[in-house]
Formats: sequence, C-alpha cells, structure tokens
Amino acid sequence: MELSLHRLRMLRELSRRGTVTAAAASLHYTASAVSQQLAQLERDVGAKLFERFGRRVQLTELGLLLTEHAEEILGSVERATLALEEAQSTVSVRLMAGVWASVASGLLPHALAALAGDHPGIQVRTRELAPEDTADAVRDGELDLSFVIDYSDAPMPWDAGLERAVIAVERLHAAVPSGAVPAGSASLLELAEHPWILASPKSHFGRAVRTACHRHGFEPKINHEVEEQSTAMAMVRAGLGVTLVSDLGLGLRPPGIDVVALTTPLLRTVSIAYRTTSSRRQALQLVIQAVRTAAAALGLGTEPALP
Repeated sequence: MELSLHRLRMLRELSRRGTVTAAAASLHYTASAVSQQLAQLERDVGAKLFERFGRRVQLTELGLLLTEHAEEILGSVERATLALEEAQSTVSVRLMAGVWASVASGLLPHALAALAGDHPGIQVRTRELAPEDTADAVRDGELDLSFVIDYSDAPMPWDAGLERAVIAVERLHAAVPSGAVPAGSASLLELAEHPWILASPKSHFGRAVRTACHRHGFEPKINHEVEEQSTAMAMVRAGLGVTLVSDLGLGLRPPGIDVVALTTPLLRTVSIAYRTTSSRRQALQLVIQAVRTAAAALGLGTEPALP
C-alpha cells in the first residue's frame, strides 16, 4: 500500500471541516477534485473511509484510524523539512504569509526590503485574508505564518497548536469629518451622537469597537457597515460618519479628515502566528525580527496590550 501525502491532507481536512465542500475551500480546490482524490485514497487503502449523511460526511472507524496516522505522518514531514533547512549552511526557503491591508501596506514593504538585503535566500509570499481567518489557515498548513490581532476589548481565542510573536501594539484613533470634533481628543461617549461607519460584528474589529462603545454606555448608530479601514475613511471624508482607525491604518488615510485621539486608549496587539512545530525555523525567526524592526521604525513598541 502506497499512501499519497496529498490525499492524506485532504482526508485530514475532511475530518476537520465535516464536508467535502468546506475541505475543498480550505485547500483551494474544487469539491469534485477533492471527491475524486478521496475516492482514489479509498481505492489505495482498499476500504471505505467515510460515509455521506446529506451534506455532512462521517468517517468510518478505518477513516478515523487513518486520519490519526495522517496527523502524525504530515507532522513528521514538516519536522523533516525544518531539520533539512536548519542543516543547510545558508538560509534559503520560501514562506507563505497571511496578511491584511494595513499590515501589507504599512509594515511589509519596509520589512521585506530589509530582509531581501540581509537574507536574499528567504522569499516571503503573501495572501490577503480576513484577520479572523489567518490563524486557522496557519493551523491547517495553508500558511507558514500569519498576522493576527488581539483587541483590548475583544481577546481572540487561541489555538494550543500555535505560537505567536508580538510585533507591535497599536492605538485606535477616531477618524472624523474635518471640523466635526474641534478638540484634539474625545471620549467614545462624546462620539455617540455621530453616525458610525464600522465593520460587521462578525469581525474582531467590529466586535471590539462595539464592546468598547457598550462599556462607555452607548450603542453606536451604524449607518454604514464596511470591512476595510481605507473604505471607512473614504466615507468619513464624504461626511457620512465617524470610525476608528489603527496606527497602521493611518497610512491609508485620505486628505480631508481629522484624526482625534481617544481619551481612554483602545489598544490592539499585532502578532505573527506560527505552528509550534515551526518555532525552531530559522527563516521564520528572521522574518519576525525584520517585521519587528519595521514596526519599531514606525514608533510601535512590542509591549503586549493583553495579559
């Protein structure tokens, strides 16, 4: 019997996701392609590995047994890859990183330029994802590392199989139409009378801001629900409401809006998440250091905002 690592990854994803469609989406394949590969895996094994119940899939006893061994096999492959990299006299590796807009525009250009100069053998490729999805993509092996956020008002649940390295602590600021808040600072409560432009409560950012508003005693009147800070600030410029923006997000600020400090600081911690099996990976540590240096050059420290 010869087992394909590619098909074992698909079986592992099927076990985690529960449906072929969800497994295919996480692996960036079509559902039919995953179904065909899983059917071939069953032929390779010579036994039934899963059964369908409507849209859901349930693994058989043999399927569960093979999935358990697949975790060990795939983990061993990753550890072998790391060992080979560490044994090389020069660092030469390609890493895939999960990013979002303000990180990609505010931190990565400086960090990757410095990294290319000091360690040209390290290639970092990026994929833009919603901040809520990046940690799962690292856990599932789609990414080698990703940027993740914790808000002081909405800590993120953490996976025991991941580690994180703090990169920067940002403050959130109020972005308001020009002249709307004459003072240079304001409390959240003083912004309660304004219409708001805010991300949905499904996002960490949208949930954190709503929680902070509730803590200050009001429910924000949200007239426009958008996910990107750059889009929200463009709407602020048009006089459609107020929003909050992070230090890194200020790099995307259009002319014609005012940035107002919050009298009670709201903080968010930006970290890089990676699998615990990758903690010894030299290239990964060099990337982390390059990004920390870029953040420090922008005046962003690494003191965690959360205990």
